[in-house]
Amino acid sequence: MFKLLTRLVTTVFLLFFCLTAPTSAQTVVPLNDSIKQHIFEYKQVYYFEDTTGLVQFNPENIPAFDTRFKVNPEPTPVTRNINSAYWYRIKIGGNPNTKNNWLLEFFDQTIDSITVYAPNAQHQYTATLLGSNRPFEARFYHHKNFSLNLINPNNGDAVYYVRIRSHHSVNVIMVLRTVSWFISYALDEYFFFGVFYGMILVFGLYNLMMFVAMRKVQYLYYIAYNISIGLYEMCADGIAYQYIWPNNPVWNHYAYGIALFAASIFAVLFTQSLLNLKQNAPGLYKATSWVIALRSVFFLACLTINNSWFNYKIIEFVPLLLAFYSGCYTWVKGYKPARFFVIGYSFLLTGFIIKSCIALNWWVLPVTEFAYYSLSVCFITEMLFISFAIGDRVRILKKQTDDAQLAIIAQMKQNEELKDNLNKRLEEQVQERTKELVEKSSMIADQNEELRSVNDLLQQQAEEISRMNVLLEKDNIILHNDIEKVTHDRVMSAEVDFEEFSKIYPDRETCFKFLSDLKWENGYACRKCGGTHYGGGHLPYSRRCSKCGYEESVIAYTILQNTRIPINKAFYMIFLMYSTKGKISSHKLSEILSIRQSTCWAYSTRIKKAMEAHKKEIKNAGSKGWSKLVIDNSVD
Repeated sequence: MFKLLTRLVTTVFLLFFCLTAPTSAQTVVPLNDSIKQHIFEYKQVYYFEDTTGLVQFNPENIPAFDTRFKVNPEPTPVTRNINSAYWYRIKIGGNPNTKNNWLLEFFDQTIDSITVYAPNAQHQYTATLLGSNRPFEARFYHHKNFSLNLINPNNGDAVYYVRIRSHHSVNVIMVLRTVSWFISYALDEYFFFGVFYGMILVFGLYNLMMFVAMRKVQYLYYIAYNISIGLYEMCADGIAYQYIWPNNPVWNHYAYGIALFAASIFAVLFTQSLLNLKQNAPGLYKATSWVIALRSVFFLACLTINNSWFNYKIIEFVPLLLAFYSGCYTWVKGYKPARFFVIGYSFLLTGFIIKSCIALNWWVLPVTEFAYYSLSVCFITEMLFISFAIGDRVRILKKQTDDAQLAIIAQMKQNEELKDNLNKRLEEQVQERTKELVEKSSMIADQNEELRSVNDLLQQQAEEISRMNVLLEKDNIILHNDIEKVTHDRVMSAEVDFEEFSKIYPDRETCFKFLSDLKWENGYACRKCGGTHYGGGHLPYSRRCSKCGYEESVIAYTILQNTRIPINKAFYMIFLMYSTKGKISSHKLSEILSIRQSTCWAYSTRIKKAMEAHKKEIKNAGSKGWSKLVIDNSVD
């Protein structure tokens, strides 16, 4: 009931608002010879969105069709839903005194399909098909923009209906122009295109010559970047469609995305190389490498999953901003070639922001030719400053090379002077030394004879000392073994603490070796097949049967099986239980071994059972009795 009342109130409010809201008629754009061109905007353009894409234009039902249109609230209409068809309506006022021929031009060359329903002299509508999905040769004007001639209604207003559908969001920039201005404008535009692409070619050839001269990979990266930018601009301007693949419109859906991907990747690679990020900023080098990898993954996803993802050009802001930040960082750190890099990327970032604002419809000003081609201008400016940066780096490298050569020459002169002085000193010293040697040669001969006799005596004494050392070493070995035996017997026959006990069993390796010797002191026999031949297992001191492959660990079938406490502490617990005849409490064991009382109780109970089972064997076993508790045959 509450939802029903809410809907009713909302409906009444909307109906009241629609009835009381002021209405405004669509603005008519008159033909005026004093104006060469006019860009449609705001109230001059009405639109409606056909979400089904099935609405057809019916000249006989225009009044009902016109009720669907509403005023466009944005400076430039934008198609946001790629699954919808967008209809636009414009009105052009007739002028019987106009001397010019007029045409309607669409500025965005990437629109897939445009259908213009234009009235003719008989007040009937004729459909004209345009768009990048059609072969280029089908156009009336062989120009990169979509254009069609208008018929001057002379009197009254001519209403034009435009249906647009595209696989990506587009800016619907409709321009009214005179044919004479269109020809002049087109000639100037193609002239500047020639200058633009010629500059890209010049920059590419310049860097190719630099690569041939210096063999630096950064020049190849920059050449690839220039080619990618040129191809992307040709795709965006429609030049590539006109001159490269005029009969293959399907390339219009892929080429710009491929070119933009290549431009991003080679721009980041060039940034890494020019700024020497691997040495100057290792962290940024890793970040740029990750950006290259992630951008490549996104590119593959666009190719294989959804081609419309190519339209998310805003992601290029990430590598662009990271490259700009890398330039600023290395410049602050004192790397001088980064200054021109930062200036060039500042222009590029500005152009990218302008184009992004236009694409996202955040650009509050009318979309003029300058705004539309701002990114191209910024590309050329960026390439110019990047060339300065490359030249600056070459100049700095040349200066460093010249300084190094001058330093080498100065050092060689200094070394030559030092060598001459040293040779003079050596000659003087050699003469003095020769004189001394001649004088002392007779003395040395006498001393050599005396030393020979002393050496013979020393050799005899050395042989005697060697014999004594051998005898002492044997005595030391015997003494050491006696001490170890006495210590072992003292520990096993007295009440000792864990520290003293650990001297005999200090670690897991020692305990495992003791268990291995104890367990198989009478020989090995496999518990599965009875085989007596074995090899080493995966675990320390374990044995694997050579016949059946069964591996038995050193603690299997012992009282230590499935024990979780350290093995040397388990040894000490068995020793304490044996030495106290099982009278030591679990609380005392917990205090001595730093193990939980419950664990000590469980394990001491197990030891007591083993003591009871081996009562006869350990009765007169002496110090070795505790070890007989370890091999518990009752464990399976």
